[in-house]
Amino acid sequence: MSNAVNVIAEGEVQQLMNCNDPDTTEESYMQVIYSKTARLFESATQIGAILNDAPEHVELALQNYGKYLGTAFQLIDDVMDYTSDGEDMGKNVGDDLAEGKPTLPLLHAMRNTTPENALMIREAIEKANGMERLDEILAVMKEAGSLEHTTQKALEEADKAIAELEVLPESEYKEALITLAHVAV
Repeated sequence: MSNAVNVIAEGEVQQLMNCNDPDTTEESYMQVIYSKTARLFESATQIGAILNDAPEHVELALQNYGKYLGTAFQLIDDVMDYTSDGEDMGKNVGDDLAEGKPTLPLLHAMRNTTPENALMIREAIEKANGMERLDEILAVMKEAGSLEHTTQKALEEADKAIAELEVLPESEYKEALITLAHVAV
């Protein structure tokens, strides 16, 4: 667990370093997601296996389940930052952009639009002033299919999580974990 806390702290630092950096790569973004969110889920599911004296292959499967579930959860959270009512989420639409966080929807949009639109998004991330052009940026993300792309990646991660559960015998607990993966996305 102490290792997980270290990884999570490193993820927070990496996210701070990526703030206002439109040159953040998708690989770097995914590493931040792993460190900040997926590692916490991974530890929680692994601890359950350890406390139940599960065989090593079951422990590894549950650890991987948590990693994939946590990744899916964070990807959907990033989509919801642009699609949800602020009251439902407890934060305002576009908060990540306002904070200069280069999340996957923004990174994808920059790669899949015109140079002019990419520059607009780049400047919004660099200056953390994206709220001024939020409607335009949302339109670019829609046109580029960025929210759908991110949602698809989340669904793929949820499917990977569910596949890890194949090693478990059929039970209400396995079904609950499968349901959780579906609900997360």
